Amino acid sequence: MSFDLVVWAMDPAAAPDQVRAANEQCAAGVHPLRPADPRVVAFYDALTSSYPDRGPRAAAPGSPWATAPLHAAADHIQMRLDENCPDVVLETIERLAGELNLDLLDLQDGTVYPPPVRSAR
Repeated sequence: MSFDLVVWAMDPAAAPDQVRAANEQCAAGVHPLRPADPRVVAFYDALTSSYPDRGPRAAAPGSPWATAPLHAAADHIQMRLDENCPDVVLETIERLAGELNLDLLDLQDGTVYPPPVRSAR
């Protein structure tokens, strides 16, 4: 069994329904033709530097990926994680999403987790 998470580079004012609608468009094969959002690129680079999705380490025992490579598009990254994925991987995904102002969509129940609000200093 696996589970899927998707990070989305949405407008900060996007509502959860907009994130879910964008994901439905992706599932239908509709992807915007635009340059990759720098937040998505930074997320992918940071995540895969620790947890490669290509090459021999992607399929090695202990890899968090149930399917590799990850689905990467201009505005999102979809991750199919192994059911035995260590908590540290999930914590890394959540941390990176928050740091990069990405919405996190849990495809199992449709919950959208916006990045934590940062307090002004």
